[in-house]
Amino acid sequence: METVAEVLNDTTAKIAKSFDALKQQFAGLRTGKASPAMVDGVQADAWGSKQPLKNIATISTPEPRQIKITPFDPSTIDGIMKAILAANLGVTPQSDGKVVRITVPELNEERRKEIVKQAKTLSEAQKVAMRNVRRDANDLVKKLEKDKKISEDDLKQALDKIQKATDDGIAKIDAELKAKEAEVMAV
Repeated sequence: METVAEVLNDTTAKIAKSFDALKQQFAGLRTGKASPAMVDGVQADAWGSKQPLKNIATISTPEPRQIKITPFDPSTIDGIMKAILAANLGVTPQSDGKVVRITVPELNEERRKEIVKQAKTLSEAQKVAMRNVRRDANDLVKKLEKDKKISEDDLKQALDKIQKATDDGIAKIDAELKAKEAEVMAV
């Protein structure tokens, strides 16, 4: 990277990716409401290899507490059932031969607290990732200054902008965590 602008653009892009990754991880957390995102990471045996469920079936939520998985090929139902059980989602799938239905049970208080704890762990991991991005960007900008490509004033401004981008990213993570915590704890 030759300029401060390139370093800043790269840094903000990486911070945004960290935030997007957290949102995707949060979508997979069980909140007591059915969501197709709950089965996003599940891979089922189909046609001789492991396939993501979304590639071999239509996933919908016809009711607030139910996920309906309609395979494109009915012969893959057994593989889908086994994959859901193996994924350890805390749910038991039922099949009528054409469709797999998952009923999402109510969460008890203890399980809600576990999920909030898991959400906090995930958000902390993304904060660490953002801080690592900040550290790398600071190192790049300091190297530019050391190589006499930018002045000390430019260095100070760049460091301030990098810190502000990091602070903004962490604030977004905190807001997302607070929203997820409220969603999970709502009865």
